[in-house]
Parts: sequence; structure tokens; C-alpha cells
Amino acid sequence: MNTLLPRDIDEALAAAAEYPEATILAGGTDLMVAAAYQWFRPSTVIGIRRVPELQEYDGRFIGAGVTYERLERGPLVALAQASRTVGSPQIRAAGTIGGNLGTASPAGDSLPVLAALDADVILRSRSGERTLRWDEFITGPKRTAREPGELIVGVRLPEGIPQRQAFAKIGQRTAMVIAVASCCVFRGEDGITTVALGSVGPKTVRPRRAEAMISAETRPSAGALVEFARLVSEEVSPITDHRSTAEYRRYASGVLARRLLERVLA
Repeated sequence: MNTLLPRDIDEALAAAAEYPEATILAGGTDLMVAAAYQWFRPSTVIGIRRVPELQEYDGRFIGAGVTYERLERGPLVALAQASRTVGSPQIRAAGTIGGNLGTASPAGDSLPVLAALDADVILRSRSGERTLRWDEFITGPKRTAREPGELIVGVRLPEGIPQRQAFAKIGQRTAMVIAVASCCVFRGEDGITTVALGSVGPKTVRPRRAEAMISAETRPSAGALVEFARLVSEEVSPITDHRSTAEYRRYASGVLARRLLERVLA
């Protein structure tokens, strides 16, 4: 196996251009599982953990190499809450937001936060840089629009992020577990509410009808909260697997979204 360890972004881009089909290694928390249990043997690996440009985090920009350990101490409350649910302390010290995006698992813990914010993913190659909104970048379960020779540089968040925000997930236990369902809710002072859910569709779900309905409610009543939960449950498309049934995931999506909305309204 050919292993390259670039020391800056220019070396990383040069390596990606020379080996466009190479496997990109950041924290390795997903890649090493594939190597250990699925006998994944890439011919070339580009390790980007030592690239300083990917470690930048200035509030609105989060470099692809920023770890969950840093995110859980960061200023974005919902992202910090999501980061604290990821694995063990050792996993959070290694796993990165860029790796979560690159893997594009429907259960990725940071993805509902990025989706609820309509965050942009920044990609760069020797040919230049391009920016894709999260739903343009993630094209399906474990599929992205990243092209050979491109690197995920980071994520750009919008201005004016609402202070009312919350994230939570449901799993078979309270820690070190893949989500059965996860949810993030943001609500602005103007009432505009955005919601995103993970593990309940082939990619992260934005329940647009539920968002529009609750955003029109200045002071949501108990009846409005019930209707909000119903709409959320209708708009997800879960599957049955070894972690849960589709029926439970659908029900849990509405309950979880409603509880988070109640939390941010309190």
C-alpha cells in the first residue's frame, strides 16, 4: 500500500492530483473499521491529518480536519451537542467533520446540524475550488459529489445562526451508539424554524412541510406541536434494519422533533 503524508494543502492537492482514486484518510474512524471488518485494502492512501489549513475553525468556517473533540467545545451549541454523542473520547479525538461528510452515512451525527443550517461544503483540487450546498454534495447513502482528485476543505456556515438550537438522537443506549434517529432544530427570533433528521432516510431529511407549518406559528399551541410532529413523521422515509424498525423510526422522528422544538421554545 502506497501511503502519502502531505504537510500542507499544496502537497495534499498535488498528491490527490497524482493519485485521483486514492483513499483520503483523516481520523480513520470509519476507514479502519472497513479495513478491519470488510477487508478494504486501498492501493494508495493520502493522510491529511497533518495539513494545518484543514484544522482552521473560525466560527463560520470549519476545516475538514477539525475533530469532534474541538467541536464539542465550540460555540455552536447544536454541533457541540451532536459531537458529544459521537463514540468514545478516543473516537472524538480522532474523528473529523470532513470524514463525516466524506462517508455520507445517513446516520452521520454532524449532518443534521449542517443540513438544518443549509451549510456549504467547500471542495478543492489543482483545478480550483467549488462550493456545494450540503444537499448537492451528499447525493445518496454513502455517496457524494466529490470528484477524483478533489479534497473536502471544510464547511461554511451561514451568517445569523439562530441562538435557539438543539440536537438529540435516539439509540439503543445513551452513549457510543449509532443513531436510530437523530434530529436538529433551529428557530429564529422571527419564528423561522429549520429541522433536519438523520437515520430516517437515504440521506439527511429536511421535513419542509413541517418547517413551513411551524414557522408560521408565532406562539405554537399544543395543537400546533402535535401537528408539527405528525408532519415530521410523514416526511421521513426510514427503513427496517438490525437497529430498529421503520415504524418505530417514523414515530420517533415526530416525537424527537417535537421535544427539541419544545426545548428551544422554553
